[in-house]
Amino acid sequence: MMETKGAYPIILRPTDNGYYVDIPDFDVGTQGQTIAEAMEMARDVIGLMGIDFEDDKKELPIPYSKSFEAEKEDIVTLVDIDFSEYRKKVDNRAVKKNCTIPYWLSVEAERAGVNYSRLLQDAIISALGLYNQTITKSL
Repeated sequence: MMETKGAYPIILRPTDNGYYVDIPDFDVGTQGQTIAEAMEMARDVIGLMGIDFEDDKKELPIPYSKSFEAEKEDIVTLVDIDFSEYRKKVDNRAVKKNCTIPYWLSVEAERAGVNYSRLLQDAIISALGLYNQTITKSL
């Protein structure tokens, strides 16, 4: 069982569209339009990765386990997480996933009224061979 609570350093870097968030201990990043949203997204990434680590029987990184450098305009702060509470919260809600597609394909999909979330869910169900199982978690 993983340590239930932790606080991990994050670096908020201003961008033209808000903030890019570097999470050094997990070697990942995320983003948000405001500082509050960026911190919330960081907490989600850390929480989801913590769940993955636990499910894979891996040790969580120790806070400040990786060195990092911040620029003058960067904001360095901590994000706290209670992994047990986070698991309870997300096990029954949809999670947001980022994906990248070519611009032209995005334009065509928008014109056709494609529901990206539904399409991705259907594709994952198909890829995992879960056709005959009842999927109760939805958007």
